[in-house]
Amino acid sequence: MELKYKRVKFIYSTILLIFLVSSIFAQEQKVKFMTTFDDKLLHFGFILGINALDFRVINYNPIGENTNFTAYPSDGISAESYIRSDVAEIVPGFTVGIVSSLRLTRDLNLRFLPGMSFGERKLLYNIPIEDINVYVQTDYYTYSVKSTFLDFPLLIKYKARRINNDRPYVIFGPAYRQDISRTAEEDLVKLKSGGFYAEVGAGWDHYFPFFRFSVEAKFSFGLKNQLGDTPAATQRQYYAQSIKHLRSNIFTVSFLFE
Repeated sequence: MELKYKRVKFIYSTILLIFLVSSIFAQEQKVKFMTTFDDKLLHFGFILGINALDFRVINYNPIGENTNFTAYPSDGISAESYIRSDVAEIVPGFTVGIVSSLRLTRDLNLRFLPGMSFGERKLLYNIPIEDINVYVQTDYYTYSVKSTFLDFPLLIKYKARRINNDRPYVIFGPAYRQDISRTAEEDLVKLKSGGFYAEVGAGWDHYFPFFRFSVEAKFSFGLKNQLGDTPAATQRQYYAQSIKHLRSNIFTVSFLFE
């Protein structure tokens, strides 16, 4: 419960900071810049951002509920064992991308935002970690899952009326992500390489004399179970077999230059 509270507090604090900064911009500028920018049929830009990867973990309680469970009597792991895991902490990651925006109406744009995201999630277990890939174990209860995503969001951007040089907006739509990280057969917890997401967020456009700068906060909710195949028999399989469902969630704060 405490870990979940910290993640929620981090996300809401970030969103609050974005809108505080945006409101300052709105009050400062009076001369209107780039008054015909939103009339363009097509325009491009680039994205820099930070992300926080998360999992929604559902465990088998006890592990014997998993009919494919493999017992390890030498480790004291049986069908009655309770092996639990959850995300230990938020680890900031990095996102880069390209903006392609098509004008649909005065207030609507269709945006294709291909990019790459680099991030990490740390699974905290209630039992010590035994990983054959780690020769010197410094954190005995945490397993790191690193990802490098190719991002393919296709989003609708709905814009409010312009206020001086500022314009708030909301975004929503689907996205597909392909994890191109090397995943060996011996990984304790393997993930599926690709997955679909539903995305929703909000942002604030600010018009400068020669470009538009935007700050945006976005949630990405994984739609399917991302837990991959059971690792090779050389690893202890109960770390993955204790997990029933593993959904990937991503929170991103982006800075867009168009």
